Amino acid sequence: MAGIKVLVVGRGGREHALVWKLKQSPQCREIICAPGNPGIGALAECFPILITDTPNLVDFAQEQEVDLVVVGPEQPLADGLADDLRGKNIPCFGPGKAGARIEWSKFFAKNFMHGWGIPTAPFAFFNDPEKAKNFIRKKFAAGEQVVVKADGLCEGKGVYVPETKEEALRAVDRIMVERKFGSSGDYVVIEDRLYGEELTIQAITDGCKLVILPPAQDYKRREVGDKGPMTGGMGAYAPVPIVTEQLLSEIKETILLPAIQGLNREGIPYRGALYAGLMLVEGKPYVIEFNCRLGDPEAQAVLPVINEDILPLFFAAANGQLAEDRVIPASRCALCVVMVPQVYGYQTQYPNQVITHLDWAVDILKEDGFVFHANTKWQNGKLVTNGGRVLGVTAWDKRFNRANTLANYAASKICFDGSYFRPDIGYHALIHC
Repeated sequence: MAGIKVLVVGRGGREHALVWKLKQSPQCREIICAPGNPGIGALAECFPILITDTPNLVDFAQEQEVDLVVVGPEQPLADGLADDLRGKNIPCFGPGKAGARIEWSKFFAKNFMHGWGIPTAPFAFFNDPEKAKNFIRKKFAAGEQVVVKADGLCEGKGVYVPETKEEALRAVDRIMVERKFGSSGDYVVIEDRLYGEELTIQAITDGCKLVILPPAQDYKRREVGDKGPMTGGMGAYAPVPIVTEQLLSEIKETILLPAIQGLNREGIPYRGALYAGLMLVEGKPYVIEFNCRLGDPEAQAVLPVINEDILPLFFAAANGQLAEDRVIPASRCALCVVMVPQVYGYQTQYPNQVITHLDWAVDILKEDGFVFHANTKWQNGKLVTNGGRVLGVTAWDKRFNRANTLANYAASKICFDGSYFRPDIGYHALIHC
């Protein structure tokens, strides 16, 4: 296998990290991206095709004669892009629509986990807001707390972890009555709330074999100390000190393998990345969510700590040819700090803020880090924000403390109006160090 031409689909920080990592492969003949962003544009040619434009993406892949398509975000997979590509004999790293359902339908995912004995929190589903609220009232009357989730895709924002009954009832209204997430809120899942430390385990799979990537921990809450509203992710680090060989083996045997085997037995082929968002409850792993792609921002921390060529793994997985089950160890520590507008998580973001001093951060990081673009664009010859998460400032080192200090220092030098980042990303690792 040599001279692979790769098309990466997506426009965020995860896709920038994928392009950055895949381009390092000696087997990468050419890499292109659709639609991409300014950061990706410095590494690969970008083409303005929307991730939701499945027919044009398939036609483009054919025209470009690509050897492999790597799909970054979940929406194209939920739309069936991988199925359509495979229908044209184009290998795709990413599951088909049926496999992606493990992310785009929590109703499916929770029932799937229950059916195949995968540990997860007890749950109930509702398509009637009043019935959901009555269930919540009974839970709180019994002294129990809950988590409220929209059923469909919500870009990581459809989860509410209320502290009070009133907050839980309000979450149901936001999802089902106010339709904050549109049709994704036709149903809600109400789970028993679990308590423990969260972590992310991701694997590359061809539907049979599993290559497990270094563990990561991401930070969804907007504010320092894990306070404030849930977001798409404020930062991440890898690896995670508390994940021992024994724990990783348990996660593989009780969660990852049952998931792949269950999908197979249900006649659902799965080729791509399998993401397990977990919570450790008294040392035992429980699944909070499955995702059908690499995490964002986790990819911006995990890919830099992998000291091997991932392109052959992606290619083999897409073609159903992974050689063996194995674990890729982390070669160093990495920490990603996500920069956002000050209002992120609270109200609509204000785009078009000029980004300055990015070169200062790049100079600080040198060979020990990278600034991944998430939501940026060119406007009148200037780099500006484009809403949401703007940049992912990642640093790495053998010592976690230095990676942490370097990422935060570099992020502090980047400026745009109302810029903000959490300075405590990775505090769990600092506790365990």
